[in-house]
Amino acid sequence: MADLRIEEYNVGDIGTNCYFIVNADTKEMVIIDPGGDGADLIRRIKGRGLKLQAVLLTHGHYDHAHHARMVADAFGVFVYASEKEEATMHDIQKNVSAMFGNPETYDADVYTKDGDVLDLAGFKIKVLSTPGHTEGGCCYYFDGNKVLASGDTLFCGSVGRTDFKGGSMSDLVRSVKEKLFVLPNDTAVLPGHEARTTIGYEKQYNMYLA
Repeated sequence: MADLRIEEYNVGDIGTNCYFIVNADTKEMVIIDPGGDGADLIRRIKGRGLKLQAVLLTHGHYDHAHHARMVADAFGVFVYASEKEEATMHDIQKNVSAMFGNPETYDADVYTKDGDVLDLAGFKIKVLSTPGHTEGGCCYYFDGNKVLASGDTLFCGSVGRTDFKGGSMSDLVRSVKEKLFVLPNDTAVLPGHEARTTIGYEKQYNMYLA
């Protein structure tokens, strides 16, 4: 099993958690949700001699996807997103870029399906489709390492907003209970905003999911 190291950077206009998931044995890595400060992220990767293999998007909102293409193109790698999120990424209202005063659309190079396993940077990364915050949001489970990148699906003591276009609270609750709460209790959860948590903690204390 690869030696997984997590680095967290707070980026963009509203403080999105962007993660470097680094294979300490090879210095290969993936980046999750580079929603801003792309030039700084590129500088960090190059300055440390890390080898970026892919950009993974949990969903297509502006604060998570804004600098995905910039980072991917700097290293000649692909952007990955759920196939069900393509419509959100292409719609300036659904991707909330218009709301932030910077209307733009986003694209992925690889559109994934629920249950796909990505072999990247020495990790086996399972794609979990988790609609609710957006129509096609997903989470990434690093199988064997018990690490989950949950995007804006699951937070510490909370869940993602569902009042944006395409959101659904019933879908979100179902996604968490059926896709995330079946993972081991000691799974580390890396949310898109705020503090880290674990699956076990959220099962016991998250009032939105009682």
